[in-house]
Amino acid sequence: MLIKRIFWQKMIQQAWTERSVIWLMGVRRVGKTSLCQSIENIEYFDCESPKTRQLLVDPEVFLENHQNKYVALDEIHRLDNPSELLKLAADHYPNIKIIATGSSTLGASAKFKDTLTGRKIEIWLPPMLFQDMKLFGNTDIRHRFLFGGLPSFFVAKDLPEKYFQEWVDAFWAKDIQDIFSIGKRAAFQKFTELLLANSGGLFEASRYAIPCEVTRPTISNYLNVLEETFVVHIIRPFSTHKPTEIVMAPKVYGFDTGFVCHAKGRGELRAEDTGSMWEHCVLNEINGQLQTRAINYWRDKSGHEIDFVMVNKKNNSINAIECKFLTQQDDSTLASLAKNFEFFRQNYKNGENFVVANNIDISIKRRYKDLVITFVNPQDLIKELSK
Repeated sequence: MLIKRIFWQKMIQQAWTERSVIWLMGVRRVGKTSLCQSIENIEYFDCESPKTRQLLVDPEVFLENHQNKYVALDEIHRLDNPSELLKLAADHYPNIKIIATGSSTLGASAKFKDTLTGRKIEIWLPPMLFQDMKLFGNTDIRHRFLFGGLPSFFVAKDLPEKYFQEWVDAFWAKDIQDIFSIGKRAAFQKFTELLLANSGGLFEASRYAIPCEVTRPTISNYLNVLEETFVVHIIRPFSTHKPTEIVMAPKVYGFDTGFVCHAKGRGELRAEDTGSMWEHCVLNEINGQLQTRAINYWRDKSGHEIDFVMVNKKNNSINAIECKFLTQQDDSTLASLAKNFEFFRQNYKNGENFVVANNIDISIKRRYKDLVITFVNPQDLIKELSK
């Protein structure tokens, strides 16, 4: 039985009111196929099937036969010229609502000779959001940390250790080899494993070049490929190039807590792991609900740091977000939390200060000196960032 993920179905239906072509992107096994098949009255085509590819040899004939219909074209990059079909549909068959899926950004594949600028809307499906957990029958956040947010992994009764390696093998065979020119499988997979094991840390290419036995430029290329395929998220420092700020070194986050735990060798979740895993999940929530990669972090050379920084373009304010799995609002905790916000606000006066935690039911504002800090849960954080 297909689970109806209402949030995502509404996003798709809204996108179709603006454009007739949707590009649904996200990592392998994140649920793109099931989401497409759950759409009412959709005609589903698996482009990995030779029979489907034969049907699509003549795009114009195919489109003529599907006037006024909803069509899902799964793994469309397997076609010889996928952009031709989508461009033709957008320009000449706007009455056909098409959702096409892939495991990378549309422009990442050399097969896409046209990135359909202005002709399509992109929707990024990340691992499960917190609201998705309810639909899949398990709201245990620690389970989400350890098993991850790919639906088939999340619903497993036992930790699906072998599935992680199977996923990596399929990722290499069906995503990397099909789309990118990566010659050294062992080096690429070694880099991916090391990056996931160090997820959330500062990135320096030379740190990975020696153990992977490749050059620093090759490491940078590998990182770009992993970002294009949504396996990592690169969070760059926010700064106005003040001499006290970190301005160059990015932080790199793995796409899924389950894969991060696996890369770290975690068969069980430790108490000290929860803070980092919570940070990953909050990032995932922002990525998915706001459909954005426009997220930074801030750190000064004295070690003061803000987990996430986001600019509100509506009013040019700069919002600062700290992630705490569990927190209190007593005076001593407030004073400790305020320290990083205080240093940040010395340079960036205008904006909201948020502490997002798992044990907050109702948002509450607390004042510390000249600062106002809002304690929120993830759902309320998204509402605030959407204003």
